[in-house]
Amino acid sequence: MMEELKEILEGIRPDIDFETEDKLIDNGILDSIDILSIITEVNDAFDVDINVQFLLPENFNSMTAIYELIQKLSEED
Repeated sequence: MMEELKEILEGIRPDIDFETEDKLIDNGILDSIDILSIITEVNDAFDVDINVQFLLPENFNSMTAIYELIQKLSEED
């Protein structure tokens, strides 16, 4: 699942090293359009629903944080 997430993220922003970057939001690396694209792709690929209550910087600061959010949402189903 992490590899699939990495492919999604790199498809949206191939210029970012998602394996090492851990301040994607805090450093302004991702903008709102990137976040919307990530949410759309992740919702479709992993059959989860990232809604407005999860739109917090800590959920999108790193690939690991996004992965953990996906896992959390998957367990809620």
